[in-house]
Amino acid sequence: MKIAVLSGSPKGELSVTLQYVKFIQKKFPQHDLKIFNVSQRIQRIEKDEKTFERIIDDVKTSDGVLWAFPLYILLVPAQYKRFIELIWERGAQGAFKGKYTAALSTSIHFFDHTAHNYMRAICDDLDMKFVESFSADMDDIFSEQMRTRLLMFADNFFKAIENKLPTMKSYTPLTYSKFRYVLGKVKDRVDTCGKRIVVVTDLKDNGSNLAKMVERFRESFSQDIDVVNLYDIDIKGGCLGCTECGFDNICVYEGKDEFIDFFNTRLRNADITIFAGAIKDRYLSARMKMSWDRGFFNGHIPIHEGKQMGFIVSGPLSQIPNLRQILEAEAEMHLANLVGIITDECGDSSQMDALLQNFANKCVQFSVENYIRPKTFLAVGGYKIFRDAIWARIRFPFLADYRFYRKHNLFDFPQKDKRYLDYSKQMFDLIKKPGMKEVVRKMIKTEMVKPYQRVVETK
Repeated sequence: MKIAVLSGSPKGELSVTLQYVKFIQKKFPQHDLKIFNVSQRIQRIEKDEKTFERIIDDVKTSDGVLWAFPLYILLVPAQYKRFIELIWERGAQGAFKGKYTAALSTSIHFFDHTAHNYMRAICDDLDMKFVESFSADMDDIFSEQMRTRLLMFADNFFKAIENKLPTMKSYTPLTYSKFRYVLGKVKDRVDTCGKRIVVVTDLKDNGSNLAKMVERFRESFSQDIDVVNLYDIDIKGGCLGCTECGFDNICVYEGKDEFIDFFNTRLRNADITIFAGAIKDRYLSARMKMSWDRGFFNGHIPIHEGKQMGFIVSGPLSQIPNLRQILEAEAEMHLANLVGIITDECGDSSQMDALLQNFANKCVQFSVENYIRPKTFLAVGGYKIFRDAIWARIRFPFLADYRFYRKHNLFDFPQKDKRYLDYSKQMFDLIKKPGMKEVVRKMIKTEMVKPYQRVVETK
């Protein structure tokens, strides 16, 4: 069988993910796995339609398609996202229709589920026959058990194609509203109270709902706010995944384009940051994704800690819960307060005005009050993954992250919590005494709540 492998790593042949593909290639020599490094070659693919068409021709003649990619900031790399956009922009969807497909990724399991949800939805939108996903830890290839599982995944994929096994779709097609937002007049403008507000957008169409939403938000304030269009910034390319920045947060693009200066002067210094974008396939644009990927030169250090963050989105966000979770995680992982996510789904211009006006008010109010909501699993779980990885596994080369985590006491391993360890020991010793286990068992409910009741009564 012929399998078209669309490789998503900007590192090309040096990709960790690609080694998993090559292992499958080695163990199944009877199948022809043809690898296309689409992320590494994305600039040529964009500029030269013939290069794109050659890839699409191979997809057309293949028996199956394997999407293979590393995880970059809760999703696939921006370069891969751009390739996916080109499929629709150049009308190449027909090459994928009816093809059997599977997805293979490598990561440290940080939001790998959102990346795989995205790819599964893309395959459904392309009307492909999705067999299954395989989300490998980067180091799984060193384990005999995990190598066996990888080969089982590949074998299941090949057998599904050979036997024309039935598959199911997980996602329904998106429905876009025809609503066109008409701006109303601003009656009461919001005083920024000296807070620095920056809106980062990827506007291309000044007549779009997104453009009008950004303009209405801007007009909601008494003072000027900073609106940055990512297309006005010289960005030479996406994150290369080289990790050279891990030592000291110095990017290989340093001095070669304008992104790092924008990041360090305008974005880092904002009190309130709003990202404004239109939905493109099942995410925002590849340009917006590129800006988030490029911010990785700062490592896992939150630049929005204690600040306010929000999103203005044009498109059917309510139909893409996976994207909403990604946006929520973006705010939480930066230790920012998510003020809200405003979309144009309401379908009413006066209500849009009210939503954006209230959004502007809350941004300033929460910033003045230093209001930060408690973290949810998105940040709590995410930070535990990073904490454990940075402590040992990726301490080198991410030395800058290690220094930051150490300085801010983020290596808060539970085995260091002496208070709870001592308490548990006392209780274990207590229930060893004859008859005490049943006594303690009946007291747990009332005794557990007493410290909380004391706070309510005394504070």
